[in-house]
Amino acid sequence: MAIRVTLDRMLLERRMSLTELCERVGITLANLSILKTGKAKAIRFSTLSALCRELNCQPADILVYEPGEEDALDEAAE
Repeated sequence: MAIRVTLDRMLLERRMSLTELCERVGITLANLSILKTGKAKAIRFSTLSALCRELNCQPADILVYEPGEEDALDEAAE
């Protein structure tokens, strides 16, 4: 996927555990873990906003665009 989640880096920088963040944000540990491992296919703006609020960061600090093979295939199909 071209979008990579860098939540693990932000947690490390903030010295915060995944459990602490899930309690602060109000989403389950399982769902936050799916996001952290990059297995999520989507994220709600309300969740992204809560993460940014609790981590005191911007969305670009959590989400990174990295073009890859999928992007090349999409461009070739056009």
